[in-house]
Amino acid sequence: MAVEVPTKAGGSMGNSQQNPVALVQAKLKEVELKFKGWLAKQSLPVEAAIVTVTSAAQGAAIGAFMGTITGGDGNSLLMPPPNAANLNPDAMASLKQAQALAGGPFVQARNFAVMTGANAGISCVMKRLRGKDDVQTSMAAAFGSGALFSLVSGMGGPNPAANALTSGLFFALVQGGIFQLGQKFSQPPAEDLNYVKTRSMLNDLGLQNYEKNFKRGLLTDTTLPLITDSALRDVKIPPGPRLLILEHIER
Repeated sequence: MAVEVPTKAGGSMGNSQQNPVALVQAKLKEVELKFKGWLAKQSLPVEAAIVTVTSAAQGAAIGAFMGTITGGDGNSLLMPPPNAANLNPDAMASLKQAQALAGGPFVQARNFAVMTGANAGISCVMKRLRGKDDVQTSMAAAFGSGALFSLVSGMGGPNPAANALTSGLFFALVQGGIFQLGQKFSQPPAEDLNYVKTRSMLNDLGLQNYEKNFKRGLLTDTTLPLITDSALRDVKIPPGPRLLILEHIER
């Protein structure tokens, strides 16, 4: 009994000294996963509505914050001049564009809420209907968010329909380019394709930290059936992991 008391006390102390930030992050991640699992079981209208509202709320918060740090109500600094009626349409369009970009917290909250909510909602519907998330889905969502942003903010020339179309196309092209770049850079390097089976094996064994050792010794997938204890020793893999790897390969 005298030996077990310090052990229990040490265990309690270890638990009390866990990083509270990590615990909160883990809890939030668990809640997020449960929420996504529940959301995936809902009908398309319900899922799209919830995704749109939550994304719009996040966008509104970001927009309000940005509007606050950019100097409050920017529209008060960009009021139309007394002779605004005599201005040509291009000048008025430029003024509206400046007001949209320099608006205060409310204006920016509205603009960001429309952009993020429309983008998320359209993307959600497209993914459910098409069963995949690709560049077409991304561009369609961006087109919708850009068009709605133009209509709500009043940016562009005197023709709202043409402005919405132009803004939607611009947003779609930019989003499409970003999506393609992301796909390109997210693909594994050509070298990694030589270690697909090796990576899978190491992950199954919980030895993924030793993937770099295999690469250092050029022990690719084609060499797996030929691997020996001495080969693993040469790439500095300890005895315990060597035994697990060899047993796995033999099986």
